[in-house]
Amino acid sequence: MTTFPDNRVVIFDTTLRDGEQSPGATMTHAEKLEIAAMLDDMGVDVIEAGFPIASDGDFAAVSEIAKNAQTATICGLARANFKDIDRCWEAVKHAKSPRIHTFIGTSPLHRAIPNLTRDEMADKIHETVTHARNLCDNVQWSPMDATRTEWDYLARTVEIAIRAGATTINIPDTVGYTAPNESAELIRRLIAEVPGAEDVIFATHCHNDLGMATANSLAAVEGGARQIECTINGLGERAGNTALEEVVMALKVRHDIMPFTTGVDSRKLMAISRRVASVSGFAVQFNKAIVGKNAFAHESGIHQDGMLKNAETFEIMRPEDVGLTETSLVMGKHSGRAALKSKLAELGYEVEANQLADVFVRFKTLADQKKEIFDDDLIALMQDEERSGEDRIKVERLRVVCGTDGPQEAELTLTIDGEAKSSTATGDGPVDAAFNAVKALVPHDVVLQLYQVSAVTEGTDAQATVSVRMEEDGRIVSGASADTDTVVASVRAYVNALNRLLVRREKAGTDTREISYKDVG
Repeated sequence: MTTFPDNRVVIFDTTLRDGEQSPGATMTHAEKLEIAAMLDDMGVDVIEAGFPIASDGDFAAVSEIAKNAQTATICGLARANFKDIDRCWEAVKHAKSPRIHTFIGTSPLHRAIPNLTRDEMADKIHETVTHARNLCDNVQWSPMDATRTEWDYLARTVEIAIRAGATTINIPDTVGYTAPNESAELIRRLIAEVPGAEDVIFATHCHNDLGMATANSLAAVEGGARQIECTINGLGERAGNTALEEVVMALKVRHDIMPFTTGVDSRKLMAISRRVASVSGFAVQFNKAIVGKNAFAHESGIHQDGMLKNAETFEIMRPEDVGLTETSLVMGKHSGRAALKSKLAELGYEVEANQLADVFVRFKTLADQKKEIFDDDLIALMQDEERSGEDRIKVERLRVVCGTDGPQEAELTLTIDGEAKSSTATGDGPVDAAFNAVKALVPHDVVLQLYQVSAVTEGTDAQATVSVRMEEDGRIVSGASADTDTVVASVRAYVNALNRLLVRREKAGTDTREISYKDVG
C-alpha cells in the first residue's frame, strides 16, 4: 500500500460506482474502461471501479479495469457479507494495487433495515472486515450515514473496524446532511479519541444535497482526513457527490490556506469532464465551477475591461490549468483533415485514422451549414460521434411540416437492426410529431421526464443540443444530440435514449435481440 506525506490528499474517484448510480447515467462496458484509463492517466490515486456483486457486467468491468490499471489502486465495493466481499476480491485481485471497500449502515435509520441490534452489527463489522483483510492487505471500511450515527456508536464501530484490519476509514455523509464545521470536528474527534486511529487513513465521502459537498470535504481535510471521495462533474445520486475538479483546484489555488497537495494533473480535467458528460448523458451546467462553459467567460463590460488589462483581475486560475486552450485555428469548410485532427487534439480528443475519416465527413457537412465552426461545435460533434457507437436504431431521414396552419407532420425513416423502416405521424408541433413517428416504428411505453434544448454557440446558424430523459418500469435513461436543426437533434436524442433503454432491458434480461416494430412504411 502506497504511503504519502502528511500533507498529501489521496483522490478516490467513484464516478464509475457512485456516479453511475445517478438515474440514467449507466455506462457501457467500453465506456467504463475508457473513463478508468483517463482517470488513471490523470493521476487519480484510487478508482472505485464498481460494485462487482451487482451484476455480471459490473464484475467484468471491474475485473478488466483492474487488469489494465497502470498506477491507480483499483477498488470494488462490497456490502458487509462474505459473498459480496469474495466477489469483490475476485474482481480486483488482478490489479497491481487492489482494494476492498466494505460498508454497513450504522445510523439508527440504517440499523433498522436489517433489524440488527448494536451488538449484532458490531459483530458483523468485525467478522466482515476481518474476512476482507484476510484476502487483501488494503481494506477500506465505511459506516454508511456516519454523520447521522450516534457519536458513541460511531466511535465504537470505527475502533472495531481498525482492530479488524481496515487500513482506510471512510466517514460518509450519505445524504448530504452535515455542515463544514461539523465535518471537520467529526474527523478531528475520531482521530483524537478512537484507539488505533493514528495508524489508518481517514477519508471523507460527501453528497451535495444541501450544496455543501465540496466545502464539507475540504473541511474534513482540515480536520485530518487525507482521502477525498469524489466524482467527475459531481456526478452521483440525487444532487450528486463532491466534484473532483472542485477539490483539486481548490487545493491548488488556495494552497496558501490549505497547504495540501494531490497527484492529479489538473490540465486533464476538461477533457475527462467532457467525456463523462458525453457517456453519462448528463450535460455540465453552464455555470458549473471549473469545467462549466461559463467558468472562464466574461460578458460584463467592467469584467471585460479588467480582463484585457490583467487577466488576474477576474480570474483566480488560468484556463490552461484545467485543460482549456485558446483558439489558434479558425475552422471552416476549407479546413483539411490535418487541421481538424490538430484542433481535436487541442480539445482533448485523440482520433485514429478511421475515426478521423468519419468525423471529417460530419465536420464538412456541418461546415456547409455554418459560416464558422467554434470549439463547442466540434465538442458537440465528437460527443454525437461517441454516442452513436453500435446503436441498433439509427435516424436515416426526417422531414417535418409545421407552421400556423397545421397539422404538424413528420415523415421519418429509421434503420432498425440494419433494416430501413418508415412512418408518418402528426402531433402537437414538429417535435411531438417526430417523436410520434418514432413510437410508430418502435412501440414503447416510456415517460418522457425531461426535454431540454440549449444553443451550443451563438448565432441563428448555431447548433442546438437537445437532452432527453425517459423512464420505463423504473429504468431511467438519458440521451443527447446536437444539430443545426433542432427537430433533427431532438429525434436523434430521443433515439439515443431508446438505444440506451434497449441495453438496459437486455442487462435486466427482459428483452431479446429482436426489436418489435410496426411495419408502417
